Amino acid sequence: MGTTALGSSITSEAVNSLRLKIEELEAERGRLEEANKILEMRLERLSLQGSYDPSKVKVIHFSMNPATKARQQRKDGVQNLQDECIRLRELVRILEGGSTVPDKLEAAGSIQSPVQEVSELKKQVESAELKNQRLREVFQTKIHEFRTVCYMLTGYRIDITTENQYRLTSMYAEHKEDSLLFKSTSPSGGKLQLLDTGFSRTLKDFIDLHLHHQNSIPAFLSAVTLDLFSRQTFA
Repeated sequence: MGTTALGSSITSEAVNSLRLKIEELEAERGRLEEANKILEMRLERLSLQGSYDPSKVKVIHFSMNPATKARQQRKDGVQNLQDECIRLRELVRILEGGSTVPDKLEAAGSIQSPVQEVSELKKQVESAELKNQRLREVFQTKIHEFRTVCYMLTGYRIDITTENQYRLTSMYAEHKEDSLLFKSTSPSGGKLQLLDTGFSRTLKDFIDLHLHHQNSIPAFLSAVTLDLFSRQTFA
């Protein structure tokens, strides 16, 4: 009896631990999925805003678009992970209640004892962790793609320095330390304020016209880009 009680205690602790792990995986999956969706929407919006000269730029259309394929693979992976977490939660609920696991919830073969069930749950958690890792890799890839697209379309490399603070460095900057610093002044990021830097002090006319008078950050950044570009072109 002592051995049985000890085994039940260990199994109960293992089940509780697995249940918490599954909840963590679900929470992480939700965050990654939402972040990927936001990046995807921003990439599509940037692509739509981008312009090109048909006489100078050749546009190639793929019959099997890599971006579309990647989006579908990511969508399938997220759905599979969501289904897996739901199944794991149901398994844990049944184990905690002391009931028999239905055939449709068994992962592979027959689960005959609580210890075997816990072992199977551990394997499923490892699988979910691996899927989350792959999702994180997709997220990192999307971040890199997003930064590259921003750089190519706007001419600015955007770096997050601290929370709600962004450094913009032009591809035409004359010195590597020449940068603009913006700070978000609203929780949603809808309002930005230009902070003082050594480079911004050289742009007083642009700041007065485009930020103070016209209240347009895009116009200000475009004017700075054209000014830096003209300096290199006619230097």
